[in-house]
Amino acid sequence: MKIILIHYSAPPIVGGVEGVLQHHSSLMASDGHEVKVIAGRGAQFDPRVQFIHLPLVDSRHSQVLSVKRELDKGIVSAGFKELTAGMERELSAHLADTDFVIAHNVCSLNKNLALTAALFNLSRRDDPSIAKHSQRHMPRMALWHHDLAWTTPRYQDELHPGHPWDLLKTAWPGAAQVAVSEMRADELATLMKLEKSQITVIPNGVDMEEFFKLEEETRSYIKQLDLMRASPLLLLPVRITPRKNIEFALKVLSALRARFPAAQVVVTGPLGPHNPANVEYFERLHTLRAELGLANAFHFLAELTDAYLPDAVISDFYQLADVLFFPSHEEGFGIPILEAGFARLPVFCSDIPPLRSLGGEFANYFSPEADPEHVAEAIVNHLSTSRIFGLRASVRSQYTWEQVYRTRIVPLLNA
Repeated sequence: MKIILIHYSAPPIVGGVEGVLQHHSSLMASDGHEVKVIAGRGAQFDPRVQFIHLPLVDSRHSQVLSVKRELDKGIVSAGFKELTAGMERELSAHLADTDFVIAHNVCSLNKNLALTAALFNLSRRDDPSIAKHSQRHMPRMALWHHDLAWTTPRYQDELHPGHPWDLLKTAWPGAAQVAVSEMRADELATLMKLEKSQITVIPNGVDMEEFFKLEEETRSYIKQLDLMRASPLLLLPVRITPRKNIEFALKVLSALRARFPAAQVVVTGPLGPHNPANVEYFERLHTLRAELGLANAFHFLAELTDAYLPDAVISDFYQLADVLFFPSHEEGFGIPILEAGFARLPVFCSDIPPLRSLGGEFANYFSPEADPEHVAEAIVNHLSTSRIFGLRASVRSQYTWEQVYRTRIVPLLNA
């Protein structure tokens, strides 16, 4: 699909809408679409996304500001009409042979009403330049509302009855209306006299990989194992050797998934290097994993790489995980307990002296020979009442950019 996104400015200009524009366009490009961004300020920020610089799209262009000073007083001058016509001509040439246009805030705010009017005029007719090039009508359009001038007190003195101000509170025929929150959707429905069902709510998101500054290697594992769907994610930062009691972790995960069907476990370590019997132990773990139906839920990073994982990658998994699970039969010390403390992870570990001395009253203990069902129940009870886990799980399942794109934006593009 050929998609154009429009805003007054684009990255590297810093702003909330500019950041959203960057994520939207990059996600669309990653999904195989041909994406362009039209803005009055900015530069190319992604080699896959073409940047089209149209100076008059900028809300701070001197000619735009001159016209705005007149509009703020309620004057629709010849200068406004000339500016609108000029923008129409420029935009129509770039919209030729385009499938979808997304206008971010330019049809919500009065910062460049000539741009708003030009887009409206193009949406209402078959543009001659487009017909000439492709024999097609105007592309489908989505008006993406982050802010609304008509419901914001600080803009009220600048708004007046009639055209072009009414364009900011009119449901343009054929255009999809998108709001970034339920509150904005409620405001928009009232403003435009629409049923709320006629408005698509698509929230902004968080770039988890950038937020945590994840290593490229970590990002690769996340994608290969689809760890974004894990809820909760349990971390076992141990080597694969019998004293680490990994078979117990498999049984606990099996029981845990009765309450948390998306629960997953990651074992970060390689096979123990000094005992040939570890190979046989790994094979037994594979067999048990298959018997329990956990092939897509219990992950050994040793299956993906023979290399030693850098400390930075291990640290990444502490940031990603919801629980440190440490069921060892024996330990000499127990560094993961300390690392979990830095990472703010709840700890569920064996009740053995070294771990008890480190975790003190702050860890959750169980016997390494305990009933896996009972240990799973303890984890369920902890997570079910944890607001921290609840919010993390909500963000991960609904508000990462990948989830927003997959569940909200793709259906809009394909509608």
